[in-house]
Amino acid sequence: MNTSQHTSTPNPGLVKAWISAFRPRTLPLALSCIGMGGFMAAANGYFDATVVSLCVLTTLFLQTLSNLANDYGDSKHGADSVHREGPMRAVQAGHIQAEQMKKGMLVFSLLSLVSGLLLLWVAFGAEGMLLFLLFLVLGLASIWAAINYTAGDKPYGYAGLGDIFVFIFFGLVGVLGTYFLQAQALEPTVILPALICGFFATAVLNVNNIRDINSDVLAGKRSIPVRLGPKRARVYHLILLAGGVLSAFAYVLLNYHSPWQFLFILALPLVLVNGVNVWRKQTSQELDPYLKQMAMTTLLFVLLFGVGQVL
Repeated sequence: MNTSQHTSTPNPGLVKAWISAFRPRTLPLALSCIGMGGFMAAANGYFDATVVSLCVLTTLFLQTLSNLANDYGDSKHGADSVHREGPMRAVQAGHIQAEQMKKGMLVFSLLSLVSGLLLLWVAFGAEGMLLFLLFLVLGLASIWAAINYTAGDKPYGYAGLGDIFVFIFFGLVGVLGTYFLQAQALEPTVILPALICGFFATAVLNVNNIRDINSDVLAGKRSIPVRLGPKRARVYHLILLAGGVLSAFAYVLLNYHSPWQFLFILALPLVLVNGVNVWRKQTSQELDPYLKQMAMTTLLFVLLFGVGQVL
């Protein structure tokens, strides 16, 4: 941690510092996979508002836990340093002490656990104890993944495995889990909407990692863009965007019943804007807005896709 940064960065106050550490702009992305699972359940006649609401609450707690752990872990392992070109984090800037951040992580771990247990009880009850236990293991794995992305002793984000975990948890687990908690069964083609969320969530992470490539190299963080290099990381980004779009078309073509199912096409210009600008923009400052833009594009894409399947 660079202590000289502390004196040059005005302290926003403890409440604002914590809100900033929660990283509200990442929350729409976390909600996208829950929304997709809810829409797909509704399209197949299984929608349960209570279950979806608890899925939303649990996911918000998990995402906030992940953000706090990321703030703590990147400061601990050196990715948040004087060389970092993205927004300064709370621990790095000295607005929140490392020990305070660890306590915040504990609070949100417990909130995630309690909310998750309530969700599983509502979904399965006493008679579904086997499913309850299976999903409990999955929930505990989600908490582990949220913390150990950067905050563990051997953070998997530093080994370049973040993309795989984001694809799994923000795509397959988020969508299929939300769907199953309502339907207590799986429709095989629902994996395609799960892939949409997985590809797009990974694209958001990729923008973040392309932006931070220089500071990550110095910190020894072997993200995918660090491994691939800037040019091939941008090719990878276009592949992720194409994967999400093609998954949407594949699902509709396999389950076609109405022109409304192609409503997601309205979001394609925003996907294109992201791809073009991530390809063209070179500096961290230029790239940073497209992280939020991709997160919001994902949410809009999910909304349009989901509504189209329900209509």
